[in-house]
Amino acid sequence: MKKIVLFAAILIASVACSQSKAPKALVLYYSQTETTAKVAQEISNLLGADIEEIALVNPYDGTYQETIARSNEERQSGKLPELKPLNSDLKKYDVIFLGYPIWFGTYALPIGSLLESVDFSGKKVVPFCTFGSGGLDASVKDLKANIAGAEVLPGYGVRQARIDAMPAEVERFLKAGGFLGGEFAQPGEFSEMKPATEAEAAIFDAAVSTYPMIRATAQNVASRAIEGGTEYLFEARDIPRDPEHPEMAGTSKIYVLALDGQDPVFTQVVR
Repeated sequence: MKKIVLFAAILIASVACSQSKAPKALVLYYSQTETTAKVAQEISNLLGADIEEIALVNPYDGTYQETIARSNEERQSGKLPELKPLNSDLKKYDVIFLGYPIWFGTYALPIGSLLESVDFSGKKVVPFCTFGSGGLDASVKDLKANIAGAEVLPGYGVRQARIDAMPAEVERFLKAGGFLGGEFAQPGEFSEMKPATEAEAAIFDAAVSTYPMIRATAQNVASRAIEGGTEYLFEARDIPRDPEHPEMAGTSKIYVLALDGQDPVFTQVVR
């Protein structure tokens, strides 16, 4: 009987210990138009994680053009916006899901303020962002360069135009990262790059046709099968604005989803 009681006590202590060592997560985000807030809330709901919005002393509450003008001036002068103190004690958390919109090709300026004022040492930082066309890769690279002592893990990004697809993608992202239990379909590797066929170029054109900021033609393509369809990675060349100087045209990589029964859409531009 004593042995049974002792075994039960050891088992309970072991369970309590494993629970105390479970990573504690905080979803910390800045959202200008509430789009990033939707992603933050989805992550928080799925993980049961604490959540806090980053607040500014002087919010960007003007028109779109006024916000662009102010943030551009701040960016050029190096004077970042002042933040209100966080309510959360980051020392309590092991993992920080850090969310932001993409401005000027990288994380929004309030995140720059956060990096200067908060110590992320010893934390695992998981970026997530929203954007018009792209910026996830560039912003993750910049985070790695500017967060001292933290481990920046792979991130998630979604176009504002595709926010309805976000819940399913976030769930799959969290499962793939080991933050959420459950099965998920792991996509395979992309095929080797090859010249795009006429049919593949037509898929590319259909995917970017409704986004006027992309004026490019598909050159090469790789693809892979995914759940419900095909994902393409196109290497594209910009259509030169000055026909007499085609050498001025840039290149980019553009990801496109072609799901069964749906029109193809691009998910991210990487320049």
